[in-house]
Amino acid sequence: MNTEPTEPGEATEPKRRKRGPSIADVAALAGVSNQTVSRVANNRTNVDPDTREKVLAAMEILGYRPNTAARALVTGQFRMIGVISFDLSGIGNARTLASISAAAQEAGYSINLVGVRAPTEQAVREAYTGLTVQAVDGIVLVQAQLLDTPTLRLPPGVPLVIVAGQQHQRYPVVDTNQAEGARLATRHLLSLGHRTVWHVAGPRDSPSARQRAEAWHSTVKDAGAPVPPVVYGDWTADSGYRAGLRLAGEPELTAVFAANDQMALGVIRALWETGRRVPEDVSIVGFDDIADSSCYLPPLTTVHQEFEQVGRECLDSLLHQIRHGQDSPPPPSRLRPRLVVRRSTMAVRAGRAEFSPSGD
Repeated sequence: MNTEPTEPGEATEPKRRKRGPSIADVAALAGVSNQTVSRVANNRTNVDPDTREKVLAAMEILGYRPNTAARALVTGQFRMIGVISFDLSGIGNARTLASISAAAQEAGYSINLVGVRAPTEQAVREAYTGLTVQAVDGIVLVQAQLLDTPTLRLPPGVPLVIVAGQQHQRYPVVDTNQAEGARLATRHLLSLGHRTVWHVAGPRDSPSARQRAEAWHSTVKDAGAPVPPVVYGDWTADSGYRAGLRLAGEPELTAVFAANDQMALGVIRALWETGRRVPEDVSIVGFDDIADSSCYLPPLTTVHQEFEQVGRECLDSLLHQIRHGQDSPPPPSRLRPRLVVRRSTMAVRAGRAEFSPSGD
């Protein structure tokens, strides 16, 4: 059999795959041990900062990339968190996702985000299964309040934390206390001397909107004040504007609690266009304390949600399960909101409103 090459310069043996840089190569260049390189690659905290910088510089020079598959075989962890979310466009949801991502990065984990259009258990199950196939250490389900979460059942094996959902027997839940926030807003307006408080609610199919509306209703009723009819929006400033035009025709209107800051912005514009001044004629409180709320005209009194704390508590709860198992998950965490008083609310004195600051 002729084994000579048929063309000039043709190789007679298959080319060997070039070996990439190893931990030993990085260790030699950085002047440290293989174990130290491994600690840096695994994002361990017990490494001197200067030593860490030398190792990272050596990794960059050599083009070294940690072998995550091999690391997972050794540690049993992939350093990856899966996140399932229903709505990627809302400001509050985006801030929650950002806080989870930041907390995961601080803990040395990456994020694999899956968007789900239909808030159904079947859609969540499919997303959950897809993430487990892609090898994640745990999963966060965001905005689970859109589901009937108390009956939610997913295949066992991967730790799960629910963000913004109802209390669950199997999975820990992290959320802001929506009802308490609505009570803070409503009581603030009533304490300023307003006869009653009108409410611009979020969509009827939103559990968080329902929680805020129910707390507003009970607070007004318990105060012995007349309960006005609810005006519904869809979380957008445009829907708040339409609601504001409707409310502007109410001669007895002096106070409004809007279920989020964007709708409050729309209400303010509608009242201004119809000759009703904020806060001289009508006081307004929002909910969320988004980044722009302090720049509204006037700056908006609102309920502050600790989105960053939600992310940290969510990751803490998930890491607890990853490290200690799912048999005894942490208890639910309901974070307390706080009222931020700005210039969109004023005390009613002798038929006029008078600003009384108690916050930033």
